[in-house]
Amino acid sequence: MRVVHVYKDYYPVLGGIENHVRLLAEREAARGLDVTVLVTAPEGRTRVTQEGGVRVIRAARVVTVASTPLSLALGRELHRLEADIAHLHFPYPVGEVSQLLCGRARRVVISYHSDVVRQKTLLRFYRPLMHRVLQRADRILVATPNYLATSETLQCYRSKCAIVPYGIEQERFRRLERGGPEVQAVRERFGPGPLILFVGVLRYYKGLRYLLDAMVGLDARLMIVGAGPMEGALRAQRAELGLEDKVRFCGAVSDADLPAYYASADLFVLPACERSEAFGLVLVEALASGLPIVSTELGTGTSYVNRQGKSGRVVVPRDGDALREGIAELLGNEDIRERMAKGARERALLFTAERMVSDVLQQYQQALDGDDD
Repeated sequence: MRVVHVYKDYYPVLGGIENHVRLLAEREAARGLDVTVLVTAPEGRTRVTQEGGVRVIRAARVVTVASTPLSLALGRELHRLEADIAHLHFPYPVGEVSQLLCGRARRVVISYHSDVVRQKTLLRFYRPLMHRVLQRADRILVATPNYLATSETLQCYRSKCAIVPYGIEQERFRRLERGGPEVQAVRERFGPGPLILFVGVLRYYKGLRYLLDAMVGLDARLMIVGAGPMEGALRAQRAELGLEDKVRFCGAVSDADLPAYYASADLFVLPACERSEAFGLVLVEALASGLPIVSTELGTGTSYVNRQGKSGRVVVPRDGDALREGIAELLGNEDIRERMAKGARERALLFTAERMVSDVLQQYQQALDGDDD
C-alpha cells in the first residue's frame, strides 16, 4: 500500500502534529507500507531525503502567512505522486486545496486534528473550499468522541468519521523509577517540596498565565519545560507575582532527557484555555509516567485523555483559583494521589502507538474496500 502524508512541517520541527506524523509514518513503513511524507521546506528549494524508512519531500516554501506556509511546489509534487491513500493532516489549507486540485490518490483520509480556531478571517474565505475537501474525503479520523461531539464543522460528516485516539511510544516513560539517578538529578536542581510539571510549547492557548496565578499560595515548585512565543510575557508575570523561587523555566528538553522530568514530578498540569488544545499528547506522556493530572474542560480531547476521578482532576478553564484548588487537593492527599497514579497507568493503555497504527491501517483498508475502480 502506498501512502502519502501531507502537512506543513515535519521533524526536526517540534510540535504535537509533527511528532504524530513522524511516529505514524515510521511505524507504517516498519509494517511494510510504501510511505511518503510531503511537507514544506524552511528554505526556498525542494529537497528529498530518506528518514526512518520514510521518503520525505520538503517542497519549496514561498512565504509564511498567519502560521501557514505557502508553497506552489507542494501541489506539483503531490500531482507527481501515485498513491493508494492520501492522508491529509487538517488543518493545513495549502495541503488540502493541493489535494483537491492536484491529488491523484485513489482514496483520501483526513486526520482532523483541530477546528480552525484563531484564524477567523482566513476561515471566512476558506470555509467553502474546506467543506469541499471534507465532502470528498473517504474517511475522517478524529482523536476523541469529545471532539467529534463538540466540533460544529464535523456535524455534517459524522457518518464518515471514526474515532482513532493518538498513541505514543510509552516504554521510555514507564521505565524510570523515582529513586533512580537520572530522576534524583532533576529533583536536586529544584530543592525540597512537591514538584509540579508543565510540558509544551509556550503558546497563548496553553493557559500558563492561569497556572502562574495558581502558584500564588501553593507550597510547591513548578517546572516549565518548553519554549515559545509567550515566554517573555510569562517571565514578566513571574516577576510581578514574586514567584522567581517557585517557578523555573527549563527551556526545551531533549527527547532523551524528558522522561526524567516526568518521573521527578509529583503532579502534571495542563492549564489549556482554548480549543486549539485539541488533545494534548503531553497528557499521554504523563499517564504513561504514572503522574496524576490536573487539566481543564474545553470540550476537546483533554478531558477524554485525563478522566475526572480516575487519572486526575478536570477543572474549569481560565481560572487560577480552580487550578489552585485542584492542585492543592492532589498534593495534599497522598492516598488520592496514589489512586490517581494507578488510574493514570491504566488509562495510558488506550493510547499506545501499536493500537493507533493498527486502527489507522484498518481505516485505510475500509476506504480502499469502497473503491469502485
